[in-house]
Amino acid sequence: MIKKISIFILSCFLFKSLYAENNMPSAITTPIPINQIKDYDNYSAPLKNLIHEAWLLSTQHLTYEFGSANPNNKGMDCSGTIYYLLNKLNVPHVPRDSKGLYEWVKNFGHFYPVKIQNFASPEFNALRPGDLLFWSGTYNNGNVQAISHVMLYLGKTLDGKPLMFGSSDGRSYCGKKMWGVSVFDFQLPHGNSNAKFLGYSCIPSLTCK
Repeated sequence: MIKKISIFILSCFLFKSLYAENNMPSAITTPIPINQIKDYDNYSAPLKNLIHEAWLLSTQHLTYEFGSANPNNKGMDCSGTIYYLLNKLNVPHVPRDSKGLYEWVKNFGHFYPVKIQNFASPEFNALRPGDLLFWSGTYNNGNVQAISHVMLYLGKTLDGKPLMFGSSDGRSYCGKKMWGVSVFDFQLPHGNSNAKFLGYSCIPSLTCK
């Protein structure tokens, strides 16, 4: 009887795992176009290594999977992607969620708050490739003020368009909606959006000077 129960439980687990995998949204991703990043050759060695590891993740065709921080799950969420990336580079004490990452850079990095949602604002003058980017209100979690999204700033393209890397369930790249771990256009929220770009910071123990 115990053996039959064990087999039944294992069968249910395998069925649930297979069901979840088959019902995971298909990835729509684009690798980071390193050869299109302006002044990339002048980036520091640690920054190039960071972006190279991000590029490797962006080539794996990983979908957006809430709660995942492991590419072996075939998908990751935004904070899970940054968590995995920084741990791969042996950055110590990396928090797992977006709120934790936000508090981490405020305490140990150099966080620059942004109030004006316009790239022409002087508040963006300190933005550098390799900075972490933070948003609130990007999805309905009952608190529009809560930290809800994090990405990695890559720099600008040869024609001046800002790029970022991470995981998203709908942000775009070159006018095409992506879904998963990918490169994205770095765009600020529209005026009527609940989302708000909060600011940016270098990465403690990696890109902070």
